[in-house]
Amino acid sequence: MDDHTRDPTVGPPRGEPTGWRPDGQWEHATLRRATEHGVRLYNSTEFHESHDCFEYEWYNYGRGTTESKFLHGMVQVAAGAYKHYDFDDDDGMRSLFRTALQYFEGVPNDFYGVDVLAVRTTLTNALNDPTELHGFRIPFDDRFPEARPMEFEYVEQFD
Repeated sequence: MDDHTRDPTVGPPRGEPTGWRPDGQWEHATLRRATEHGVRLYNSTEFHESHDCFEYEWYNYGRGTTESKFLHGMVQVAAGAYKHYDFDDDDGMRSLFRTALQYFEGVPNDFYGVDVLAVRTTLTNALNDPTELHGFRIPFDDRFPEARPMEFEYVEQFD
């Protein structure tokens, strides 16, 4: 575990996703924290802020790591949704989603609580029909959590 990705305040998951160690600790607790904030913001249609959560944490990981690929993919997911909803730019959305799908290659289906398989499926379907995004929320620990004030406080530190 890298010291810069430790955070003893990050709690356990529901279930046993990739990233949760047998000793009851996260391999990278800051990744879990950023992921939860990013997913909650995405699920509340705060795509730009969601993007920032994933992007900021992405800088902690070297190129080619599973963590880096996952976070880079999630950056693209949030950016693609932003293009679709805020700019009606479905060509831009498709380009970002194609890239996200490439980044997700080799990422486990349940990574730090995110149902990556559900994300991949929605992105693939949205390439043909962008309305597949409508109503889509990212599953996290088998739930669909939405933003609380703490998510906005978390992302404000990046401004």
